[in-house]
Amino acid sequence: MSKRILVILGHPNENSFCGALSSSYVKSAEASGNEVQFIALSNLTFDPVRHEGYGGNQPLEPDLVAAQAAISWAQHIVFVYPTWWGTMPALMKGFIDRVFLPGFGFKYRQGSVFWDRLLAGRSAHLIVTMDSPPWYFRWVMRMPGHNQMKRSILGFCGIKPVTILSIGPVKGSSIEKRERWLGRVAEMAGRA
Repeated sequence: MSKRILVILGHPNENSFCGALSSSYVKSAEASGNEVQFIALSNLTFDPVRHEGYGGNQPLEPDLVAAQAAISWAQHIVFVYPTWWGTMPALMKGFIDRVFLPGFGFKYRQGSVFWDRLLAGRSAHLIVTMDSPPWYFRWVMRMPGHNQMKRSILGFCGIKPVTILSIGPVKGSSIEKRERWLGRVAEMAGRA
């Protein structure tokens, strides 16, 4: 059964290894009969800063309106990005701050501490590169970026399940190793 899949490249350089991973995912997902949309955050024009926090009214730029439409359309969302300082790049965090807004990603209930998860019914893959070994990121660093994306952002908005593929260490990796990672991502996309 085909799915509507949105792939979001969170690396600010589309020609990075993350860019190659996202291309591998897109090609394999399309070859498996899925409808796929692709967003490279580096190609969008938007201000990543919420200048007045969530209390102000900051209109969305056209690229962010289109991104919200793509997220609404998608049944499955794939984020491909590197780990920098334990979490995602600033460009991707700014995108999330501006797009996953109250009224789109979630809605607080009047007079309650609870909220409605407005993006429920969608699943996600996180394909995350890092220069440290994944076991070190998990057991020593305690996966701050993974927890942020899976629980604090996507889970808060109702997106589940969220599966994570940690790829690393990328720094100093061989061409053969990178080819295996690209193949693994293509296999994952073929099963999406």
